[in-house]
Amino acid sequence: MYTFLLHLHSGLRWLILVAVIIAVLKSLVGLFAGSNYSKFDKILAVSFVGLMHLQLVIGLVLYFFYSPFVTYNMGDPVQRFWSVEHIALMLFAVAAAQVGRSISKKTNDAQVKFRFQSIFFGMSLALMLLGIPWGRI
Repeated sequence: MYTFLLHLHSGLRWLILVAVIIAVLKSLVGLFAGSNYSKFDKILAVSFVGLMHLQLVIGLVLYFFYSPFVTYNMGDPVQRFWSVEHIALMLFAVAAAQVGRSISKKTNDAQVKFRFQSIFFGMSLALMLLGIPWGRI
């Protein structure tokens, strides 16, 4: 089960990275071009945030039930990364994505929607890039 969930979690990150890059770029284009907020923009934002939540659930199952790396040994940089840094950065990334979507959902002004999505989805992307275990697995 651990191997399956780890591969699912690891593979899903690429889909999420593609989704967030597209969502950020589309939001920036919409913001600077003065475009209307379309159904495609909504689907893109909802899909990105939904994938983030799915990734979070898989990650929490790995963290609390299966991961051999979560040992809370703060002296070992690899174990510290998995026990504290990775989960903290990813929780903040999910929170940023959710905040951006929630704020953009509550307004009717397309420019405000695009602005908040580009800011918060961009923050989420930056946090994800910091928390991805590049070369650690």
